[in-house]
Amino acid sequence: MAGADTIERLKAYLRELSPQARDLLIAEFERSLLRGEDLAGTELVLDELRRLAREEAAEAPPRVDPSARLFFKPLEPFLIESEGQHRHPGRIARSSLENLWNWVRRDILPDDAKLVDEKVAAALVTGDEAKAEHFIRVFQDRVAAALTESLRTAASDSKMRRRMLAQIGTPHPGEDAAALKVVLKARDGLDTLASRLPVQVPNLASGQLDECKALIEKTCGHDGDLYPYTLLTVMNRLAAPWQLIRLGVRAAGSDTAARVAETPFGVSVTIVLSELERQVDELRKDLRKGRGDTVGASLKAIHDSARGLRTELDLPVNSTWGRSLSALRGQTADMLRLEIESMPGRVRRLLRPRPAADIGPSSLIDPKEVAETEALVSFVGNCRNFASELAINEMTQRTCAELQQYLDSGTQGLLEALRQAGPGERAFRQQQLDAAVRLCGTVFGREYAAQLAKAGEAAAIIQRKAQSKSA
Repeated sequence: MAGADTIERLKAYLRELSPQARDLLIAEFERSLLRGEDLAGTELVLDELRRLAREEAAEAPPRVDPSARLFFKPLEPFLIESEGQHRHPGRIARSSLENLWNWVRRDILPDDAKLVDEKVAAALVTGDEAKAEHFIRVFQDRVAAALTESLRTAASDSKMRRRMLAQIGTPHPGEDAAALKVVLKARDGLDTLASRLPVQVPNLASGQLDECKALIEKTCGHDGDLYPYTLLTVMNRLAAPWQLIRLGVRAAGSDTAARVAETPFGVSVTIVLSELERQVDELRKDLRKGRGDTVGASLKAIHDSARGLRTELDLPVNSTWGRSLSALRGQTADMLRLEIESMPGRVRRLLRPRPAADIGPSSLIDPKEVAETEALVSFVGNCRNFASELAINEMTQRTCAELQQYLDSGTQGLLEALRQAGPGERAFRQQQLDAAVRLCGTVFGREYAAQLAKAGEAAAIIQRKAQSKSA
């Protein structure tokens, strides 16, 4: 009931706004959706604003490019959040859509764009989504034809090409324009391909591999530019994206990288390498934010992709693909090195024996520091699981062995310190041992940690009895 009351209050608030204020709200929400932002309650608010607009006005309120979302809908499977300088085959950065839309409206088909804006806005005001989509489809076809001609002319006129790239204004303007043209022209074929693929492909092998290959070849026909987009459409359904390279191996009839590169499916390897680069970037972001649950998933994804590339392909180290893979593995190892090598020092600082003179009744261990150290130990354990493919095997083994040795020997000192602790230091000594129990549970397992905890309880009892006798 509280939820219903909140919605009703929101609707009442929107009704009280002036038409101009509602127009501004619609415009802002449209901009956020165009940028790909997923704001809570966006659809609810937009639906209510549009309903109010239909009730109070005969014509649509001023809108900021309401047709943009519909226009770019075919590009959704190929959008990427990355804004880096690396080129991802068949991908367009979501942040580039606004510039592309402005370019189409201003420099490609300005009159058609203005007309379709009006038609789509009018259709949406009356709630006729199907009619709005029809107008957009007609406009997409005209844009595709205009782009084909513009790109053809720019290919033979360097001055026009420089001007066009400046007008687009995205980090990769030439690639973005070409991608927009290809996807709009092949819109229906790509939709058909997607509809014939399983929702998810756990393992791309055997008959399913041949079926996907046949669907791709049928969709592409003689259009070699379309292969990256059909391959990305398939990759979006794969539980393990790196398995896309199996299509290249099947097409070549060989796992030799040079043979695979000669086929139209050779771009599958470049796509997987680009996906691996994206995964490395995600890991970098996760490490900057802190070692959360997503780091383990990122490590596994990178490990699986690197292993898949190395086992499915005969990939010479000095080849272009081989050098790319080596560079990405090296980047991953460099990122992880600081985290891994800092771990023993963090543990020692937390558990190091303190002289009684340095411990007072108010001395405490920060629970946040304990949690962060435990997370770091767990993180290094995850790294060990994937060390061979991430080029950190020796480093991880050395660090883990150092940690195990320290915990195995250091906990005895903590137990003895607890047995000898005076009243003013007892709480701190116990906290140190409790932290050691948590770390040993992560490193050696629950049984070991439980035994250490029992030993700690016994030490505390001995200490209390000794204290009682002395009193």
